[in-house]
Amino acid sequence: MKNFFDFRKAREKRPAAAALQWDPLSSEPPEVLAVGRGVNAETIVRIAKEHDIPLYEDPGLVEALARLNVSDYIPRELYTVVAEVLAYVYRIDADFKKRAGG
Repeated sequence: MKNFFDFRKAREKRPAAAALQWDPLSSEPPEVLAVGRGVNAETIVRIAKEHDIPLYEDPGLVEALARLNVSDYIPRELYTVVAEVLAYVYRIDADFKKRAGG
């Protein structure tokens, strides 16, 4: 069995993506809007770019989010890392508003 080649381990990981929605005026945690791998992940990223939605890359976070279902709220275990993402988005939004004169 030493020469056995396990094709399952040799497969390249397909890209993954997730989209979150959060209302800062609500007491609810962020919600999963979309999640996908491969072509679905590429579609999520393309749509985000088309709508000027900021992208944030974190392989560990996307793997955790990829295990959730659409409309699931993020679990408490992810609050800290998602808070970092939201802070990043707010910084980008503030920079954009400054450059736009607003």
